Amino acid sequence: MRQFSILLILISTFSLAQGQLKSPSEFYPAQKTKVLVVGTFHFDFPGLDEVKTADENKIDVLKEPKKSELEELVAYIKKFKPTKIVIEARPSWNTMLKFEEYKNGEHRKSRDERYQLGMRIASDLGLDSVYGIDATSLRSDLEKQDSMLLKKLTYKINWKAENTFWPYAESYFDYRDKKMKDVHLLDFIKAMNTREGHNFNFGLYLTGSIATGDGQGADHLSIWWYNRNVRIFSKLINITRNPEERILVIFGNGHAAVLRQLLEASPQYEFVEFSSLED
Repeated sequence: MRQFSILLILISTFSLAQGQLKSPSEFYPAQKTKVLVVGTFHFDFPGLDEVKTADENKIDVLKEPKKSELEELVAYIKKFKPTKIVIEARPSWNTMLKFEEYKNGEHRKSRDERYQLGMRIASDLGLDSVYGIDATSLRSDLEKQDSMLLKKLTYKINWKAENTFWPYAESYFDYRDKKMKDVHLLDFIKAMNTREGHNFNFGLYLTGSIATGDGQGADHLSIWWYNRNVRIFSKLINITRNPEERILVIFGNGHAAVLRQLLEASPQYEFVEFSSLED
């Protein structure tokens, strides 16, 4: 009986200790830099992505009714009150030069979301800079510096491996594109920027050839798509100055899932859900 009592005391003490264990977040600064990621389709439909929108489903954000819908989308995003804006652009795009030109009245007829969202919002809010933080991948670097090494690292991958999930994804993309004209642009972007909307795109990188090549398929994803987004994240860190900043990130929606993952895990940032901007 005495041993049983001692056991109960030990269990009770252990349970109490468990209840007193603090969260890791309590050891970090309470204030974090807030980041809003707005994953978009490309408003000018450049046709560079794997999935291409049919001409009959394309919209024009410079013509009604989408022109007014775009204004409502801009007004909604501005509720975040960003102090810094970053866009999907590499150094060769000359983001700052283009922003100066935008402020002087140029590029207003370009449908590109980097102008219609990024620079438009920055100009409306009187911000002095827009930052291009897109990056190349380690795969791209290897291809340029040692293409034979890259071939050795990837030659076993079966690029034609059957992807049984792709037909399901195609049916969704087709459905979504056909709804583009009918659904309000703000609602369309809201649907893209849910957790499910972000993960849906990234999930397609996790099927098919990734499991082939005795690990080479996984290696390829690591040095290509995942690596590119981690590099983008590292650039975000390099332009972050203090926890009072509020950073708006405007990128193609394919990037959003990895950026979400990195931002949510980072002790430096607070990921802001797009839907949280509702009144």
